[in-house]
Amino acid sequence: MGYMKNLQFSRLSLFLTFIVASLGMVSDLKAAEPRKAASVEGITEYQFDNGLRALLFPDNSQSKVTVNLTVLVGSRQEGYGETGMAHLLEHMVFKGTPQHPKIPKALQEHGAQFNGSTSDDRVNYFETLAATDENLEFAIDLEADRMVNSYIKREDLDSEMTVVRNEFERGENSPGAVLSERIAAAAYDWHNYGKPTIGNRTDIERVPVENLRAFYKKYYQPDNVVLIVAGKFDEAKALGLIQKYFGPIPRPERILTATYTEEPPQDGERSVILRRVGDVSMVGVAYHIPAASHPDTAALEVLANILRTEPSGRLYKALVETKKASSASAFAGREHDPGLMSVDAEVAHGSTPEEVRDIVISTVEEIGANGVTAEEVNRARQQILKQREMAANNTAQIGVSLSEWAAQGDWRLYCLHRDYIEQVTPEAVKAAAALYLKRNNRTVGIFIPTQKAERVAVPPTPDIAALVANYKGRAAIAEGEAFEATPENIEARVQRTELPEGIKVTLMPKKTRGQEAHLLLTLRYGNEDNLKGFESVAGFLPELMLRGTKKLSHQQLRDELDKLSANLSAGAGAGGRRGGGRRGGPPAAAGAGSVTFSIQAKRETLPAVIEILGQVLREPLLPAEDFEVLKGERLAAIEQMRTEPGMLAPRLLQRELNPYSKDDIRYVTTVEESIERLKSVKYEQVALLYHEYLGSQSGELTIVGDFDSKECLPILERALSGWKSTKPYVRIAMPINGDPKGGEHQIKTPDKANATYAAGLQFPLRDDDPDYPALVVGNYIFGAGALSSRLGDRIRQKEGLSYGVSSGLSVSSQDRRAALTISAICNPQNIGRVEKCAQEELERLLRDGVTPEELENARQGYLQAQKVGRASDAALAGTLANFRHLGRTMAFEADVEKKINALTAEQVNATLRKYIDPKKLVIVTAGDFETKVVEPGGGGV
Repeated sequence: MGYMKNLQFSRLSLFLTFIVASLGMVSDLKAAEPRKAASVEGITEYQFDNGLRALLFPDNSQSKVTVNLTVLVGSRQEGYGETGMAHLLEHMVFKGTPQHPKIPKALQEHGAQFNGSTSDDRVNYFETLAATDENLEFAIDLEADRMVNSYIKREDLDSEMTVVRNEFERGENSPGAVLSERIAAAAYDWHNYGKPTIGNRTDIERVPVENLRAFYKKYYQPDNVVLIVAGKFDEAKALGLIQKYFGPIPRPERILTATYTEEPPQDGERSVILRRVGDVSMVGVAYHIPAASHPDTAALEVLANILRTEPSGRLYKALVETKKASSASAFAGREHDPGLMSVDAEVAHGSTPEEVRDIVISTVEEIGANGVTAEEVNRARQQILKQREMAANNTAQIGVSLSEWAAQGDWRLYCLHRDYIEQVTPEAVKAAAALYLKRNNRTVGIFIPTQKAERVAVPPTPDIAALVANYKGRAAIAEGEAFEATPENIEARVQRTELPEGIKVTLMPKKTRGQEAHLLLTLRYGNEDNLKGFESVAGFLPELMLRGTKKLSHQQLRDELDKLSANLSAGAGAGGRRGGGRRGGPPAAAGAGSVTFSIQAKRETLPAVIEILGQVLREPLLPAEDFEVLKGERLAAIEQMRTEPGMLAPRLLQRELNPYSKDDIRYVTTVEESIERLKSVKYEQVALLYHEYLGSQSGELTIVGDFDSKECLPILERALSGWKSTKPYVRIAMPINGDPKGGEHQIKTPDKANATYAAGLQFPLRDDDPDYPALVVGNYIFGAGALSSRLGDRIRQKEGLSYGVSSGLSVSSQDRRAALTISAICNPQNIGRVEKCAQEELERLLRDGVTPEELENARQGYLQAQKVGRASDAALAGTLANFRHLGRTMAFEADVEKKINALTAEQVNATLRKYIDPKKLVIVTAGDFETKVVEPGGGGV
């Protein structure tokens, strides 16, 4: 997230607002009613006298509402010395206004899921809340207020500058991200797309607050924003609230001029070499392409899909299957102005970056001469349109993503681009490749751990008004039912039964947007004795099962799912865990012992997808050649962890908190041990795991959404009947092992600009213990409640030391095992201050306790956040699956929330002091603590 802005009304505006508010006559202002400007596929645009544009997208099937303020300014509008200013303002606008002095706290108290983000072409601020009139008014009032009244104070800039710089440093830790920035910088001579949105380090550090205020005052005005409201709300009420809070803001007198810098055609191949500490070589290639609104962008997006998709993608076949690279991808950017198409690959051991570079270039550029097949184009179109269709079922996601289309020129491009995708032909793809994917339009970059005038004229940005002037779109997607996701309502709707062998079934039918349903199937197998030696094997099984069946090849399986507009995925471990959750076991054992399959499909296609799942379960091919590909990918991924602070510190913390012996299945490996174990995994072990361990002797099946159980359950019953394992299943217990003592550990990672702080302690507790609710709320106040938590307020908001700091509470549902953890990232030079602040805040929490006001705010924020979480059908399926495994109903959730409502500050404080002993805190820091950084003015941060 980034945040913060400032801009004040003119004196006349402030005077009018004061008079109107004091007399209660806002509704009597003689402002013209908003004008309906366009309505396409359920989305309606209204225009206001002051230039504001509002997009309303009602969906009564939701129990939440999203409000998204999009400001049409990004790094594209930044001038010399202003790089990163748009992003820095995004941060500053969270610092408060006279009316809303503590914005993160206010959002948390309303249970909002909120964030802000900055791109080349826009900044947006969005929050998703439980759908109530009060929450809607709060969000609209907040966005109107901070659009023009943010403080933008010097003292806030001083602290937030170091937070943003820490975010910058986090990006510097990733060689892949840095390589992409270097390629873009080399590709552009003049246009600001060649500069990263995060900005230049010295610009971030030295920007005068007066310049920041001027930038804010210029761009944060009603005629330069698009307000989006999506979800469950009354359209007339929403319009009234927008008029009430945005209407009195006057149209500014200044006139914004459009950016006019155009990048000249590139006249020769460009190359860049990046050398940094790391483990895996990388190659990147970029080509200039038209603006998002140009029709060629659709052909290029299809082309990128043809290159990257797995397993039929041309790059995948040329590089990954041949083991020249561990991964390869392609992406066609969509920007307001002409942008870049990017292709990249991770070099596998045994290959050279130069060899991979040459294969990438030849694979990409030969398409301009030889073209692509109709089958490839059809497959790519199906995949792109499927992803779009699935996203369209999530109103909140659309509410946020419309920012991108508005920033590209007009929100209706969201629909127009889909039309262009549907019209793409093999000839169009070949023509686009021939025009843009050429040597003189190419920039190549290589990352090496410790390259005749033939210009390509990229077309100018089209006349967007002409493109969308008469565009009508299509019928809106069918809405679902209005359903309030309370524990009581959910329990009243739930149906429970069982399938043969040992599968417990939980069904929650309801009408959903797009007639969508989510299915989870978890199969449990083995025990701590018979799974020894399979710790690193288990992770391969679910993915290998999806690599084809006796009736369908891997590609045919993927194609069938695309035709059905469905997703089928699988992973090791149970799928019913809740985020940050209640399970207290160490991560090493999480994969072995269970596998979960997940389906996302429509009511009409779900039975056909379940048929495919049945083939995956009972007739998987388990191809040996794909096992080798997967093994190479995993080795490449884990080898990069050798020098990554964000991976090393949490792993060492888990090792200290879970001191199991090396021959125990719960043993937490080092990175080097993980690499050696992966290297030793054999295909025969994966096959053995499937044939002798997997079966339907124990597990859970959960379906939530729009489905016909009479169609679905018989298919599943046929698939699961008679499937018995020869190896017994017993749950692997996760008790606290020994009594870990407190202590400090340091890991040195040279040439890493960002450091990681990880700390934790354990204590005996289950989530059905009477003390559990008090610990949940106490942790929420301490560090889980986002920026307004004790840790967030001190370390990020006041001290400006960390971009991300939080605490986590993990409590098992079956073993008396719980852990409190603290994590933060920071500049390595600030690690001591972060550690000191965290320790002081923990001691203050235990010494002074929480106040009744803190408790009430945390209680409301936590409970509303839970409500928002249950509004997601996918998350709800996970909760129901987990509860079924534990033998619980939603009454357990209702009881926990009831107890949270009844808590007193005294109870919370007594419980925290009962379980939390700072002397037992294990602290791990990882980073480059040797390199000294000279701060601005020669002082420390």
